[in-house]
Amino acid sequence: MDELNILLNQIKAHTEFYKNSIPLIASENLTSLSVRRCYVSDLGHRYAEGKVGGRFYQGCEFVDEIEKMAIKLTKEIFEVEHANVQPISGVVANIAAFFALTKPNDKIMSISVPCGGHISHDKYSAAGIRGLEVLHYPFDNDAMNIDVDKTRSIALKEKPKLFVLGSSLILFPQPVKEIAELAEEIGANVLYDASHVLGLIAGKAFQHPIKEGADVVTASTHKTFFGPQRAIILCKNEFAQAVDKAVFPGVVSNHHLNTLAGYVVAALEMKEFGKEYANQVVRNAKKLAERMYELGFNVVGEDLGFTKSHQVAADVSKLGGGAKVAKKLEEVNIVLNKNLLPWDDVSKTSNPSGIRIGVQEVTKLGMKEEEMKILAEIMWNAVNELKEVSKLREEVRELKSRFDVIKYTFEEHPAYLFPEVALNANL
Repeated sequence: MDELNILLNQIKAHTEFYKNSIPLIASENLTSLSVRRCYVSDLGHRYAEGKVGGRFYQGCEFVDEIEKMAIKLTKEIFEVEHANVQPISGVVANIAAFFALTKPNDKIMSISVPCGGHISHDKYSAAGIRGLEVLHYPFDNDAMNIDVDKTRSIALKEKPKLFVLGSSLILFPQPVKEIAELAEEIGANVLYDASHVLGLIAGKAFQHPIKEGADVVTASTHKTFFGPQRAIILCKNEFAQAVDKAVFPGVVSNHHLNTLAGYVVAALEMKEFGKEYANQVVRNAKKLAERMYELGFNVVGEDLGFTKSHQVAADVSKLGGGAKVAKKLEEVNIVLNKNLLPWDDVSKTSNPSGIRIGVQEVTKLGMKEEEMKILAEIMWNAVNELKEVSKLREEVRELKSRFDVIKYTFEEHPAYLFPEVALNANL
């Protein structure tokens, strides 16, 4: 079938591109072969609606055991009272949390998109679906964080029912403790979207939102947490029933059992290797930011040490803007994204001031501080056109060729495996 071969060749070309590229998208990561094996198991054909021990279909005996493992590991890794492992994406988890914690027309406070907030925290997405009125936190651009004093003034007047924390652009821990104290004062709750920093939390390299006062934590499981693309919700026992009901039958039916099994594998890997991995991620991000700054990039957060997460942000408005810079870097096989910064108007989405960089995936491949310095230099040369594109692309390929093996796993193996047999099948 010509169409099938075309499709397979596109997948192969995509795989080859990433094999020869430096992946720096802050919301992506690589899974181990042990995780990937779960994807192609018979679990991918099955349904298991309902809860463990209370399914609506027969044939779920083994699925129940897998889900019990997932719940147990999640509670253990994150030291929480309750965990729901059924959401199939971070946005789905956020929708469930909004249904559990709010009613239509309630007011919530969240971080605006230019200041790093995720779109699902705003009226355009999940919060809007729930019919919530969204108020944005006052933001301190210099601190790259919420202004707690100004937030307090607004909250005492507006009385929001929910404070939403967590961001897509998150360089530093957020004031969870202070916001939780404010929430208690006015009878509100705190939701923390930990999608970007979940692996850092698991590795004890970032703030723990529930220990600092958050009531519910949502998170996707494929960013700094190197699992499959799905999500979890963590919470205190008092919110367990509302969260579980919001997930099923609220927003999840079948919860993709093959990736659930893959999540169990990733959780086992995180339990074993998470601390070493998470700390290396943070060290790499800091070193990359420092070297970029030394070379001349306007890296955000200089006075604060640039970053305490997996991310680095730079204002490249004087270099043509985020879209132009991201495109130049893609030409030399460095993949990252343009990004709004707090001083951008939302209308600048097509070419914002910033770029956002995440080092979690290259860390998963074994890169450390020395490679971050090399990477910064290649980026500077590419953006300023100091070397030919072909020469820089070759430098990227040479660097990447030395880091082609998945680390922080029980079974190290080449990162970019492709089922060649499929291409040669006589279909």
